[in-house]
Amino acid sequence: MQSATNSAGGSGEARKLRVLFLCTGNSARSQIAEAWTNALAGDRIRAWSAGTSPKGLDPRVVEVMAEAGIDVSAQRSKPVEEVRRLPFDLVVTVCDAARESCPVFPGSVRHLHAGFDDPPRLAAAAADEAEALSIYRRIRDEIRAFVEELGEAPAAGDRSVAE
Repeated sequence: MQSATNSAGGSGEARKLRVLFLCTGNSARSQIAEAWTNALAGDRIRAWSAGTSPKGLDPRVVEVMAEAGIDVSAQRSKPVEEVRRLPFDLVVTVCDAARESCPVFPGSVRHLHAGFDDPPRLAAAAADEAEALSIYRRIRDEIRAFVEELGEAPAAGDRSVAE
């Protein structure tokens, strides 16, 4: 991981909205959101992801994101403590458990909840790998739609991004 100075406060990124996607495991939904945000809105938003109880990057996430043209294989599951001191503008919880246990962040951080289905939980009941991957693809695409809306939000100076 880059240092806080280079990744959040370095020149060229100071004007960007700094967003943390928080989930319980930081294995699927938050990883997908981080990747989509940096790929689709990286000129306006710098995204990170973390988990309250990191579980490791889900291999199916790597697969379905690669299908969408985004390589997340170098991403890793991070505990929220690792990024807690970064100066975020917005924390987006992507699962209900993270919303309920969201830690306090320094500064005037806004919070937004955007709950998505849990792909590993749903895929556990899938008949086969093809069905499991279709679940991951659906959630990947739902997160992309959310990120596209987030990317159209006002610049970092306008704190009305989250209610």
